[in-house]
Amino acid sequence: MAAAPIVVLLWLAASPSAGWDTLAHLAATVLPSTIASTLMLAAVVLAVVLVVGVGSGWLVAAYDFPGRRWLAWALVLPLSMPAFVLAYAYTDFFDTSGPFQSWLRGITGWAVREYWFPDIRSLPGAGFVLGLALYPYVYMLARNAFAERSPSLAEAARSLGMHGRLAWWRVTWPVARPAVAAGCALVLMETLADFGTVTYFGVDTLTAAIYRSWQGLGDRVAAARLAFVLLAMVGFLVLLERRQRQRMRFYARGAKPAPRTRLEGAAGWQAFALCSLPVLLGFVLPTLLLLRAWLSAGAPTDPRMFEWVLNSVLLASIAAALILPVALVTAYAARLVRNRFVGLAVTLACAGYAMPGVVIGVGLMVWIGSIDRMLGMLLLGGTIVAVVYAYGVRFFSIAYQGMEAALARISPSMDNSARSLGLTPVEVLREVHWPLLRPSLAGAALLVVVDCLKELPATLVLRPFDFDTLAVSAYHFAADERLAEAALPSLLMVLAGLLPVLLLSRFAGRSAAGDSPGRRAIAPDPRA
Repeated sequence: MAAAPIVVLLWLAASPSAGWDTLAHLAATVLPSTIASTLMLAAVVLAVVLVVGVGSGWLVAAYDFPGRRWLAWALVLPLSMPAFVLAYAYTDFFDTSGPFQSWLRGITGWAVREYWFPDIRSLPGAGFVLGLALYPYVYMLARNAFAERSPSLAEAARSLGMHGRLAWWRVTWPVARPAVAAGCALVLMETLADFGTVTYFGVDTLTAAIYRSWQGLGDRVAAARLAFVLLAMVGFLVLLERRQRQRMRFYARGAKPAPRTRLEGAAGWQAFALCSLPVLLGFVLPTLLLLRAWLSAGAPTDPRMFEWVLNSVLLASIAAALILPVALVTAYAARLVRNRFVGLAVTLACAGYAMPGVVIGVGLMVWIGSIDRMLGMLLLGGTIVAVVYAYGVRFFSIAYQGMEAALARISPSMDNSARSLGLTPVEVLREVHWPLLRPSLAGAALLVVVDCLKELPATLVLRPFDFDTLAVSAYHFAADERLAEAALPSLLMVLAGLLPVLLLSRFAGRSAAGDSPGRRAIAPDPRA
C-alpha cells in the first residue's frame, strides 16, 4: 500500500499514450532554471546548517560555559517551528513595509529607494529560513558524535605534535563526519520536499513546479514526470548517504567520553552568545513576531478556528491510530523473521518518509482516482481517506523506527523464556512486550501526530472541498498577505510541536551525557 502510489506515479510518467508537449515546453523554458534554483537553495541551506549545527554541537559537547545545560536542549526548539511559519514571521517583520524597515527609515530619514536592504523574499532568504528550521537535525547528531569522542585520540594526536585546529580537523572531525553527513542528507531531503516556504518566497523549485503543473495547468502527466525528476534527486541523496556511511566507519577506543573544557570570562560568554543566536533567530524571535502581528491587529480569531483545530486533530488522530498498530506488528514481525523478503517489505513501507508530500499527493490522486473509476463511485477521492492514506505513507517510518528501537532494548532472552513456557508469539507480544513498549508507543504517537498537524502539501492536494486544517488555513492567509490572521493557526502549530521536541531534546541530552535513558525513555525521532 505504501509503494502503490509511487508505482502508479512511475507508470503514469512513462505512459506512452500521453503526449510530451507540456513537459517539452517546460524543459525548454523553465525546467533548467527550476532545477538550478532547487540546487542553489539546497546549497544555501546546507551551508547554514553546517555552520550552525556543527558549530553549536561542538561548543555544547566540548566546552562548559554559562548556560550550556539550558542551551543543550534549547537548540532543538526550532524543530517545533514549521519552516513556512518561520517564513511568515520574518517576512512580516523585515519586508519593506514591515516594522524593522519602517523603524530604520524613521531614525535615518531615508526614503524607500534611498538605501539597500536584503530582500527576505528571495532564494537566499528562503535558504536562511529553511536553515534555521532544519539545523537541529545536524546539531543533535553532531553533538552526540562529538560528546562520544575518545580522549585517547586527541592525546595520541598531541603526542605526535598535532595541536589546535589541525588536530580537530585531522582527528576529531573524521569521527563525527558520518553522523553529520547523515544529518545533512536528511536536511537536503526536507529542503527538496518543502512547499510552503518556497511558494511564499516565490522561489521556483521542483516542488512548486509540480503543484503548478497539477493545479494550474491541469496536466497530471507533466506533474508526474516532474515528480519523477524530484524523486530521482531524493533517491540519489538516499543512496549517496548510505554509500558514504558504509565507506566511512570510525571507532573510538574506550567507553569514557572526553572531558569538557571550562571556558571562563569573555570566552565563556562568547560561546553562550554564539549558541544563543540560533535559538533566538529560529524560535524566540519568530514566536514573538507572530504574537506581535496577532495582537497588534486586535487578536483576530476566525470563527472557523475551532473547525480547523478539530479537522487537524481528527486527521492526525485517525492517522496515528492506523499507523501505530501496523508499525508495531511490522516491527515485531521483523524481529521474529529475519529474511530478505521481510527486509524488502519494511524498506518499501518506510520509503515514504524520503518522498516529498507533493509527490505522494500526485501519486495518490492517480491511484485512488483509478480505484474510484473501477468501482464506479467516488469512494476515496475527495475524502479524508485520501489524506489519511498520504499521512500513512509519509509518516509510517517514524512510528516503525520508534517501535524498532524500543524492541531492540528488550533482551531476546525474555522472548525465549516466554516461548519456553508455552506462549505463542502473539501472547509474547501481548504479555511481555506490550507493558514495556507503552512509553515508547506514546512517544512515537506524539511524533506522528505533530508531523501530521504540520503536513502541508499532501493535505493541500488531497483534502476534501472546504475541509481546511491549521497548516492549510495559515498557508492561505499568508498567500493573501493576511499575516495577522495567519499568526494564530501558526502559533497553535508551534505549540503542538513543543512537547515532543522537549521530550526528544531531553532524551538526546541524556544520551549525549552518557546517561542511560532507561526503560521508560521516550523513543527519539528516527529522522535524527
